[in-house]
Amino acid sequence: MNHKDRRDKEMLYICDKEVFEEQKTARRLTQKMNTMDRSDFEGIMKVVKELIPNSKNAFINPPFYCDYGNHIEIGKNFFANYNCTILDVAKVTIGDNCLFAPNVAIYTAGHPIHPKCRNTGYEYGISVTIGNNVWIGGNAVICPGVNIGDNVVIGAGSVVTKDIPSWTVAAGNPCRVIREITDRDLEYYFRDRKADTEAMEHMKRMWENNEDFAISL
Repeated sequence: MNHKDRRDKEMLYICDKEVFEEQKTARRLTQKMNTMDRSDFEGIMKVVKELIPNSKNAFINPPFYCDYGNHIEIGKNFFANYNCTILDVAKVTIGDNCLFAPNVAIYTAGHPIHPKCRNTGYEYGISVTIGNNVWIGGNAVICPGVNIGDNVVIGAGSVVTKDIPSWTVAAGNPCRVIREITDRDLEYYFRDRKADTEAMEHMKRMWENNEDFAISL
């Protein structure tokens, strides 16, 4: 079995010449995106679509880094802020309406714990899955093999090493569930700050019409 096949089966593999060759397209496209005019929003979205074909209406604020791009699957209305890194050695699946703050990192890549094994050059990738309507705070790290449920908020600076259930706020290092998300969160957008009447009415109209916000350029 070649090392590309071993990698794709989430087995130990070596990043040999054939594997490096497969990374060239992502290196070229991330280089292009990261040196573009930052006000060329349409151009950036086109490069994102070329880099991550399995995405729908995704916008990423450069700089952005990934290993392959085509190992990433993104639902509709995705937004990632500056300096996002996705090491997509294994598959990364991201649902609809997900938001990443600056410096979010998803790592599917890992290395053996024992130095004798690690020094042979073998490594691995274990897939990561993120559900719908997930907001990940700045400087959060998602480690290999993690599954995050739907409607989750991950606090800034978190290191997520284990699965996080749906409808929860989780934070910390290691990341753990802080509380559930409830109907009170419909009205209060930050601590004791309540949504104003104009914003609340607008949101209610969107809920009634089953509308999600989508970037339109």
